Amino acid sequence: MFLLKTWRSTAFGVFGYMNFTKNGLLEHSKKFKPEDMQIQIEGKNCVVTGANSGIGFAAAEGLASRGATVYMVCRNKERGEEALSKIQNSTGNQNVYLEVCDLSSIKEIKSFASSFASKDVPVHVLVNNAGLLENKRTTTPEGFELSFAVNVLGTYTVTELMLPLLEKATPDAKVITVSSGGMYTSPLTTDLQFNGEKFDGVEQYARSKRIQVALTEKWADKYKNKGIGFYSMHPGWAETPGVAKSLPSFSESFAGKLRTSEQGADTIVWLALQPKEKLVSGAFYFDRAEAPKHLKLAGTSKSHDLIDSVIDTVHSMAALDS
Repeated sequence: MFLLKTWRSTAFGVFGYMNFTKNGLLEHSKKFKPEDMQIQIEGKNCVVTGANSGIGFAAAEGLASRGATVYMVCRNKERGEEALSKIQNSTGNQNVYLEVCDLSSIKEIKSFASSFASKDVPVHVLVNNAGLLENKRTTTPEGFELSFAVNVLGTYTVTELMLPLLEKATPDAKVITVSSGGMYTSPLTTDLQFNGEKFDGVEQYARSKRIQVALTEKWADKYKNKGIGFYSMHPGWAETPGVAKSLPSFSESFAGKLRTSEQGADTIVWLALQPKEKLVSGAFYFDRAEAPKHLKLAGTSKSHDLIDSVIDTVHSMAALDS
């Protein structure tokens, strides 16, 4: 197990350095088509979680600049209002709104979803961007490990509760979940809250990001007849407030080599704009192209067989049937 973990980390480091940095984007962008990003989406409603800074802010701004009506879901009202104002000013689009919700709380998510449903607007694009990496174990008031609560439980609950509004937007509806290349270092596990050993925040983050990719596969299959496309993506290694706070040594080591938040959000916006016929539901995307979900010899591919068990547990925690 130790050797396999070491191999995964080494392979990820090399693969990441070659692909996830600013230089990787420079190389990959040679295949980009400028016209892909010139599509306007007036009249489309987009919900972006974790939208007050970093990649979420850049994604919300990118969608607003192309005419979308954007609902920014943020935990902090003041920071959310400041971000909203910036986007309205930079894009000239006044159809940008703030929804305040702590995505680590099932209770708040249910309250938000109920309130939002009363607007009775179709949701064309849901961007599950909110996420965090906690280096020390923190437990939410509801009793869940914090990074799991936001990255997995929150993502699952928001998406499931938004399904009726997404169905109103078919056949154009899309769910885009922002995962991370860190998931390459981890197989799927049923130890969702890192109870089995000494807490490792980086590994727990990788586990949660692996779940998001497997969950996207499952959603794509489960809801294939509902007219909703499900996609996960990796933004690359980007210089964001979250990375600087959670991974300071990484941020310092790669100073000048990391992508901007706008570059990290590029594939989110690209996925939102493309006709669904061009995309593969359930797939994992990176730099405007479908990407592998597993590194060679990393021993992670069979682990996705556990996703049904994971979903059963998460669904029970979310108490969506009550």
